[in-house]
Amino acid sequence: MTGSDSPSDSRHLPSGVPEEAVRPGCALLRLETTESREGVLDGAWWPRSRDIGAELPELLSALTRHLGPVTRVGLDTAAWAGLPTRIVVDDRVVHIDSFPVGDDTVLITRGDQDLFSLLVVPPNATPEAARAAMAQAVRADNISQAEQILIDTGSGQEPSD
Repeated sequence: MTGSDSPSDSRHLPSGVPEEAVRPGCALLRLETTESREGVLDGAWWPRSRDIGAELPELLSALTRHLGPVTRVGLDTAAWAGLPTRIVVDDRVVHIDSFPVGDDTVLITRGDQDLFSLLVVPPNATPEAARAAMAQAVRADNISQAEQILIDTGSGQEPSD
């Protein structure tokens, strides 16, 4: 995970993020809080699967290292297999809220009011599409919603054989 400067081209990763660092199971963060869920994203996450029990602990451990304790996670219940109401990560209980936020977004709460919105790149995205989507999501000047980024980069499509 990394925070970084915004790139000049939305298809390139921010400086300091090597191309090989973007792989299933990774996340990129810009580490800025947002006032609302509209507009700018704070980062991106590319899970390996839709198994939340397998994917979420690693993400939350990494976020805790960079943000401090995470108290809540908001996910779309229709997008994840076996969504629990809480999970213990690094000896802390993290509450999981199910919202119709869309399967392209995960909402992270630190403390009572610090909110972070991360683009969720579908597990089946091609590496090229995932890199492009993640690079766009962490741009400081990004105004595109998560769903639009996935459409623009082709990240939501099945990879062709």
